[in-house]
This record gives sequence, structure tokens and C-alpha cells, in this order.
Amino acid sequence: MKNGSGCLQVYNVSDIERYVDLVRDAAANVQRYITGHDLDALELLFLLKFEARGFHPISGHALNVMEQINQTWTFLAALSATRHLLEMHPEAEGFLLAPGANASIELDIMSCNPGLVGAEIFAAVDPKNNKKLETDLQKLTNRKEQFRYVFFLSPRFPGFTRLQQFERNGIEVWSLDAF
Repeated sequence: MKNGSGCLQVYNVSDIERYVDLVRDAAANVQRYITGHDLDALELLFLLKFEARGFHPISGHALNVMEQINQTWTFLAALSATRHLLEMHPEAEGFLLAPGANASIELDIMSCNPGLVGAEIFAAVDPKNNKKLETDLQKLTNRKEQFRYVFFLSPRFPGFTRLQQFERNGIEVWSLDAF
């Protein structure tokens, strides 16, 4: 499941489904917490933002709920992208995933077959927010992988669709479908 560097290892769709189940379980734990407490609205929002009432979507350790929400959609975007990459690149021999700020590999997703596939992923209301799309394209520009991608999950671009209008320097850009 995880390798020594803390990366998620994905070799097939069953691996993805196991990780999605972990994410879903962490979300259900927060749902039970919220529905199981009769709190003042502002008190509830305070607890969700500032106290560790949430859970990391994969490891399950305590987080504030706002961070859980952000990490949930980052992991789901990475898992969705990897589902497509498994189909697009069976020669990759699987993928390592380390989405987010604590990345233990150089990119959010890298093929187990070195130098073949590299990808950055994110989830945002709009892919142009905080120049995230621009930043990820720039990060991939000088990379040597044969196939380079930016994948994002956004309600403004629903579904798995290639968005050539955003592409440059041979980097493909795809919107993702949510689980």
C-alpha cells in the first residue's frame, strides 16, 4: 500500500478502490461527528476549522476538518488521474503517488517505470485560482519524463476531458471526473 518513502503505490484498479474506501471512511467519520453533536453554528465552525476533529483521508491521523476537506479532494484527484493513467500507460508498471505539500517524490504522480510518466494534480473551484495550473505547467516544463501531465478536479470542467487550450511545452492538461 505505502512504500518506505510514504508514497502510495498503485498497480491496478483494486489498489485505487482500496484507497478510495479509506478516503470515504474518513469522510464518514466526520459526517458522524457533525450529525452527532447539537452545537451552536459558530461553535461547530470553530471546531471544524481549529480543532483536530477530522481525519487524514489515507492514514487516518487527526486533522482539522478544513485540512481534511482539502486533502480529501487532492487524494481523490490523484486517484482519479491514476485510474486513467493505468489505462493510458500499462507499460508504466504502476504508479507512485505523493500528492500535496509533504511530497516524498519529485512529482505528485510518477510511473514505477522511471522516466516514463510524470504528473501534477490538484483540486480547485477554478484551475486558474492561485495560478495553480500555471505553476504546475511551469514545474513540468523542464522535466524529462516521456509523458507529462497536469490533471485537475474542478466543477468548472466536469468529466475526464483533455483541455488542449491550456497545454504547452508538450504537457497534456486533463480535467478529471470525481468519484
